[in-house]
Amino acid sequence: MSANDLVDVTSLSAVQALAALREGRMSAEDLVRGCLARIQHDEPRVQAWAFIDEQRALEQARNVDRVRREGHATGPLHGLPVGVKDVIDTADMPTEDGTVLHAGRRPEYDATVVERLRSAGAIILGKTVATELATASPGKTRNPRNPQHTPGGSSSGSAAAVAAHMVPAAIGTQTNGSVIRPAAYCGVYGYKPSFGLVPRQGILKQSRPLDQVGFFARTLEDLAIVAEPLMGYDDGDPDTRPMARPRLCEVALQEPPLAPMFAFTKTPNWDDTEEQTRLAFDEVAQALGAQCMSFNVPAVFGEAWSWHRTIMEADIARNYEADYERGREQMSASLREQIERGRQVRAIDYNNAVDRIRATCTAFDEIFERCDAILTAATAGPAPHGLESTGSPAFCTLWTFAGMPAVTLPLLHAENGLPMGIQLVGRRGDDARLLRTARWLVGWVHRLERGAAE
Repeated sequence: MSANDLVDVTSLSAVQALAALREGRMSAEDLVRGCLARIQHDEPRVQAWAFIDEQRALEQARNVDRVRREGHATGPLHGLPVGVKDVIDTADMPTEDGTVLHAGRRPEYDATVVERLRSAGAIILGKTVATELATASPGKTRNPRNPQHTPGGSSSGSAAAVAAHMVPAAIGTQTNGSVIRPAAYCGVYGYKPSFGLVPRQGILKQSRPLDQVGFFARTLEDLAIVAEPLMGYDDGDPDTRPMARPRLCEVALQEPPLAPMFAFTKTPNWDDTEEQTRLAFDEVAQALGAQCMSFNVPAVFGEAWSWHRTIMEADIARNYEADYERGREQMSASLREQIERGRQVRAIDYNNAVDRIRATCTAFDEIFERCDAILTAATAGPAPHGLESTGSPAFCTLWTFAGMPAVTLPLLHAENGLPMGIQLVGRRGDDARLLRTARWLVGWVHRLERGAAE
């Protein structure tokens, strides 16, 4: 292959790349070389990576090519390069958690999700940039759509690397809005599964009731094929359960038996959206017509943002105590303030907030009896200008708090040309149905666009 060919392979989706690898039209080494060429070209502008070992990546690629040549069994992700957020342990690469306090940290073991990626045949291309201890203080990453704008956070590098075609898919984490928001800002597909579906053993612990693993890709099918092998029980994560793995790939590719129904939801903070966001969602709801009903979140759940903050900040104070005690002067002001507020949380307030998670989730059952998915904004608007902030996670908070699955679809554009995401939320545990509904909506929007163009 020529140098141009090597770069061109990065235009393939994960599903397309896996098909080319399986059919012998491309080797894993070709694909990895293409990704590395793309990184070399665009990394100075995007700065998505915390660690890349080119030789190690190529060694992994040659090994999976050898396995295929020798006729051994291969996994569902055999030969696919994947980026891994730098809060997820990798035994052969540093995991520094976005902070100078963990500089040079080398884990002894892979996180469970990394073990499962490797077992599925994936190639860990490198570690993507995370914000400081996966909180609010930005890392070095810039938005590939416009480097003067934030990529979002805390999974900044994962979203940006996928958007810049440096890698077909990447893994992140979300405790508030750290997958859905950067995916929306960078214009890629983002998926946060139901709480407890993906194990967190070996991942930076911020808040046990809220921490969740998520995925970035350039198609919904890619999200399904990467996420499914990582799901399932792990005795290292007490919030996972011994249960059948969701059939994401099979169900997501099916046509719904009936045209899906959507609940257009203006959350209690809807006034914080930009006017262009409100107009865009009103247009989508109107175009869906009878397939879309309006739903207002009950006023009592307007407190969910406060409950979430109580839990998150108390847990940050507890889990980052050692770092705070030995290196608070090296922490950002925003992280110090979160820890100091968290230290003031009363046990009764924390426990009451945790108790409300299940009740909040259950409160949406009635909606899901009538609708396939909640339709709402992923963010207040497009990625804000400037790199001092990662933007507001507030339009993800309620769904993260309730542990419900969410996906953002890069189907809208702002006046300045930057992408905006449509967020769909499903019933907790009903992830496959959510992805199937999302795929229907993507097709519906594309048909509308073709009709308008004609």
